[in-house]
Amino acid sequence: MTGPVRCGWVGSAPDYIAYHDEEWGRPVIGDDRVFERLTLEAFQSGLSWITILRKRENFRAAFAGFSIPAVAAFGEADVDRLLGDPGIVRNRAKIEASITNARVALDAGLSDLVWRHADPDSPAPRLLADVPAQTSGSKALAKELRSHGFRFVGPTTAYALMQAIGLVNDHVADCWVRDAR
Repeated sequence: MTGPVRCGWVGSAPDYIAYHDEEWGRPVIGDDRVFERLTLEAFQSGLSWITILRKRENFRAAFAGFSIPAVAAFGEADVDRLLGDPGIVRNRAKIEASITNARVALDAGLSDLVWRHADPDSPAPRLLADVPAQTSGSKALAKELRSHGFRFVGPTTAYALMQAIGLVNDHVADCWVRDAR
């Protein structure tokens, strides 16, 4: 007996299956919730998503539940604390970018800013190979985020964010989640 058809990146890891089936591509609204996803996507840059996914609870604890005001108030002692935390990815540039991004997000209306770039009518990819790494929409989103002062938000990271929070629907055409989200 086989299970439901899923996107090709899912594989058999229970963490990936749960993330795909319950979260990926489903709409995420709210500044703190979007900030969490933006931060995690930035930390993922250059790493496997499963690494970030498995450390997500540690990230939540380390980054005050991704409360934008709390992270915006982080100082050098917090940077040092985060650099010493083995439960997260300890990368100074990404940590400092996350704090900067929280400070910018205080006044940016992050959720509204990001959702202006939604593309709900994106065509269904037939195969995983049809899913782009970036699009003109992700280039525009990255450019707008950077114009506000956000860091670690290139077009590929912006597109991963767009996929993760439902701005585009990149579930492949025969994936059971595509029309269930």
